[in-house]
Amino acid sequence: MKAIKAVSLSVALAVSMSVSADDKAGWPSSFTVGTASQGGTYFGYGTAWANIVAEATGVTGGAEVTGGPMQNMALVHTGDNAFGMTTLGPARESMDGTNPIAPGLQMTGACAMFPMYQTPFSVTALKSSGIASISDIPAGAKIGFGPAGSTSDTYFPRMMAEALGVDFERRNGGWSDLGGQLQDGLLDVIAFAAGVPVPAVSQLEVQTDINIIEFTEEEQAKILAAFPVSKFDIDASIYSTLDAPARSVSMWNFAIANCDLPESFVYEAVKAVMGDNERMVKAHKAARSTLIENWDKNNFMPWHPGAARWFNENGASIPSDLIHQ
Repeated sequence: MKAIKAVSLSVALAVSMSVSADDKAGWPSSFTVGTASQGGTYFGYGTAWANIVAEATGVTGGAEVTGGPMQNMALVHTGDNAFGMTTLGPARESMDGTNPIAPGLQMTGACAMFPMYQTPFSVTALKSSGIASISDIPAGAKIGFGPAGSTSDTYFPRMMAEALGVDFERRNGGWSDLGGQLQDGLLDVIAFAAGVPVPAVSQLEVQTDINIIEFTEEEQAKILAAFPVSKFDIDASIYSTLDAPARSVSMWNFAIANCDLPESFVYEAVKAVMGDNERMVKAHKAARSTLIENWDKNNFMPWHPGAARWFNENGASIPSDLIHQ
């Protein structure tokens, strides 16, 4: 064990020493990655890459529980957090000045850093409830939509009501807490929007019998026509409850950085995450989509110059007009 620690320390020192003192000018003494609630994918994934960046750069850092994408856009825009994670829908709304945290404020201080993964929208109910399809959800059902202001809370209620005609009572909370409420009969359904596997769902299926409810082709088509999402299938290997892929829709997630962070610091942070995908996948399965070729899933949020430099050096072609000046 001592030998392993010595090797890890040597690697970290070697990486740190590869960046000159001049390049480190203006680097922060510490950093925070804004994630979301515990029990959701953001927290597990964000903790993983925060630790990787801290080790690679020698800068102390870690993940922070937040209200999710909308709050992360606000925290990174103001510089309260160096880094964060967001889905592209809330990112677009925040840049346009329609973030409910600060209506009218165009949050242009947050820059794209790297693609993470797609967020599928999925519905979970206890098997004992008899709810096995969207049409089975009774009028007035109590549905948990995740933390207030999260991607799930921003879009899923509208999908349910406007596209699918579901009548419900809205509930908010952290994913782990909502999972407990579902087990206790306080909720009828949880509408998850999180990278898979969602820790709270994995925990639920170990403890009880659940239904992971897919959309019908017609339901999927209605949602695709009304919202900024793409087709997505939740692979059967993700959850033991599934014996076939579950039809869904998804929205892309991106890591974000405060646009004023030093270019060299963000370059090294991106290099640490993107340069070793196998390590990220070991930390969280959702990182299987954290790949260079997915840079083009963002076509509106300005890239941090440090991130753009790393991507363009490694096969991407981010246009100059999409790089923050």
